[in-house]
Parts: sequence; structure tokens; C-alpha cells
Amino acid sequence: MKNEIEAMITDITTTTAEAEDYTGEDGLLYCGKCHTPKEAYFSKETAQWLGHDRHPSECDCQRAAREKREAAESRQKHLETVEDLKRRGFTDPAMRNWTFEHDNGRNPQTATARFYVESWETMQAENIGYLFWGGVGTGKSYLAACIANALMEKEVAVCMTNFATILNDLAASFDGRNEYISRLCSYPLLILDDFGMERGTEYGLEQVYSVIDSRYRSGKPLIATTNLTLEELQHPQDTPHARIYDRLTSMCAPVRFTGSNFRKEPHRKAGTLKATDEAAKGEPMTETKQTSTTKTDRRPDCVTEIRMGNSVLTVSGFFKQGATDTAADKMMKVLEAEAATQKSAI
Repeated sequence: MKNEIEAMITDITTTTAEAEDYTGEDGLLYCGKCHTPKEAYFSKETAQWLGHDRHPSECDCQRAAREKREAAESRQKHLETVEDLKRRGFTDPAMRNWTFEHDNGRNPQTATARFYVESWETMQAENIGYLFWGGVGTGKSYLAACIANALMEKEVAVCMTNFATILNDLAASFDGRNEYISRLCSYPLLILDDFGMERGTEYGLEQVYSVIDSRYRSGKPLIATTNLTLEELQHPQDTPHARIYDRLTSMCAPVRFTGSNFRKEPHRKAGTLKATDEAAKGEPMTETKQTSTTKTDRRPDCVTEIRMGNSVLTVSGFFKQGATDTAADKMMKVLEAEAATQKSAI
């Protein structure tokens, strides 16, 4: 047993020399390439206890090789993690390529989407979501997917799905309904695409409310895209829709998307957003105020505009009477703090 221990100590304290290595004036083995020591002395107490006065030590080129190898392994692990997150997080595989890198940046709300990613820690802590609303083909789903992809690159788990898929999944596994909804609510960020396009049956609306209410109670942010207008969200057609819209608007700060339908533009490259006709003419791509034909005496509960370069972020919304501390209110505070920071930096 004693011999085995001595052999083990000898093994771990012996440095293997290469042909170009040499012994320095201090008696230690030096690397013939980088000329730094490949050995180091033990303290006197340790040397007396072990019976050996030195141990192997990394020279500079060994250390550089190890760090390079560890960086490559870390990068590979990161890529595998991101790939797994994207595989699990998107119900539509095509959305994996909907990224800021593939976007030409001409959508007026690109800065809004980027801001959410850059402020993710605050958005998560304050439970602030977005409600992307506007006409068909204005880039709502694309920028929502950009947010998802960017956060996944940071190894944040995101689920981007739609209620058509959710309702089909719930119908196929009714016994596991609670577990399915719990799994949706476990994601740090949930994105519901094409909200309002699901079937309006009594069962369907009840499941929609269940998912949104569960997400609300989880205290985690939600992003939704919809073709519905704020007027439609303000004046729901019945009580079931009112319950759903009330929960949604209390969680998500409305962000309006305007412009022409990207999907109808000629020569549109796959995976990118082309400029609107307005941008093609060189006109400023700022939001225009929407004039409602429905007369109402009620003013929006929150309207905030922050200019980011050539874009204007508009946060506005209508919420139930008496509502306090809405997602739009929280978003307004974040934007004001960000604007104050930028102003002080100047």
C-alpha cells in the first residue's frame, strides 16, 4: 500500500520533458518554446511531507492551448444549448432564422424589439410584456421571433407558439391539460403569435382564458401578436372575450405596427423584411397617429413616445376602469429611466 501511494505521488509530481525543454538557473524545467517554467516548487512544509520539492506547472503555451480548448468546448456546448432551445421553443421551424441579423432594420419597431432584449433583466423582473398589434404583414410575428431568437442566444428559454397549436395539443391530451399549461408557464418568456385568430367556441375561449390567466398568475412576461385593434380590445363583444382581453392588456404594453404589407412586396428575400413603400421613397419611417372612426370620451390610460434614432416607440393602451400599475405604466417608467440615462450620458 505504501509503495502504491509513493508511486502515485511520484506520478503527479513528475513533469514530462519535451526535446526542446531545458533546465533553468533556478533548477526548474523550462519550456523550449515559450521559455516559461513548466514546474514550480512546493513550500518547504509540503516538500518535506511529500518527499518531493516540485510539481508540474503550466507554461504559457500550455495555458494558451488549454484556454483555447476550453473556449472551443464552451462554444460547442453553447451552440448545442441554443439549438436545443430553438428546437423546443418554436412550433414553426422557419422562425429559427427570423433574427435581427437577417432583418434590414427598416421596420419602424425594430428598435422596440431590440430594446426588449437589451432590457430583458428589467422586463423579466417587472413582468413587462409586449402586445404587438397592427395590420396583416407589418412584421409583428417576425420581430417577436427576433426577440425569441436573441434571448435564446443568451440561453434564455422561450416558447413561441399560437393558440391553434395549443388548442390542438390540449384536445389531443385532455388528461394532461394541467401539466401542458404548467409547462407553457414554466418558460421565462412565452410568445403567443396571431392572438385572436383562434376559433371562438365556448370551449376554445375557456382554454384561451385558462392559458392567459395561468401565465398572469405565474408572474412571468408574455408577448402577443395580434391583428386586433386596441378599439376591439377595449370593447370586447362579450364577457368571455372581456375576461381574456382584460388579462392580456394588464400584462402587455401595446406597441402599434404600421406600414404596408411586407408579404405583398415584390422581390422579397427569404428570412428578411423589405422596406415599406414609404421607406423606399426615402421618407422618414415614423409612426402616424391612428384616427378612430368610433367616437369615445375616454382617453388612453397610458401613451408614451420615445424616439430611438429614426424610429418612434409608442406605448399606449386602454385598460379597464380603475386599473393600476399596468404593463404600460411599468414600460413607461422603464423608458423614462432609459431616456434619462441617455440624456445624462450626453
